Amino acid sequence: MTQDNKRINSYLRDLGYGTRRSVEALIEKGFVYINGKKATLGDKVGAKDKVEIKTGKKEITEDYIYLAYNKPKGVSTLPDVGQKSIKDMIGKYSDTVFPIGRLDKDSSGLIILTNDGRITDKLLNPKFEHEKEYHVRVNKKINNTLLKSLKEGVRVGEFRTKPAKVRKINENTFDIILTEGQNRQIRRMCAAFGYDVKSLERFRIENISLSGLRSNQIRIIRDKELKSFLNILGL
Repeated sequence: MTQDNKRINSYLRDLGYGTRRSVEALIEKGFVYINGKKATLGDKVGAKDKVEIKTGKKEITEDYIYLAYNKPKGVSTLPDVGQKSIKDMIGKYSDTVFPIGRLDKDSSGLIILTNDGRITDKLLNPKFEHEKEYHVRVNKKINNTLLKSLKEGVRVGEFRTKPAKVRKINENTFDIILTEGQNRQIRRMCAAFGYDVKSLERFRIENISLSGLRSNQIRIIRDKELKSFLNILGL
């Protein structure tokens, strides 16, 4: 083993698959494989090892918690020193769940929080094309060039965004559905055409919506809504 090797527990946690306890649960339940072999707690992995999460259709148990949170503007999923973090805002759940994906400090809206590391790649990997819908207000009148370009894809830095579904709401507001989530993607797409985003709210991730949640409120995702969500993810 080289110094670059990590324990599988730490490896998965660093990739965002969950808290320490939830990552250990994935391994103990036999969901984690290293080079085709079931992992055990304490196994180590290096850069050349292939790590897979294989869950199949598993029964929903009380081991997992799924929350919808309406993140206020000014709260960060990845805070710098002195900034408010989601963990500071969610009270009794702060040591139990983690956010799936990010929503920058200047944006507001839906974040899914869970202790189920199985859904991280299923939801965030753009190859699965899961929908996230946003309400966007910009600083000036929207023209057809912007709308057409957002729909077809925009060159942003070193990548080109995937085609998106866009609906104009009024002269300076539109809704957009993305199936990927590059860092500050919508802001950068708009900036490419000289627009500044004045407000940005994510209000839907697949079948999960804010559903009347006020800013900084949380609700538990359960029953039919949860079953439908996990089915969409293939779990």
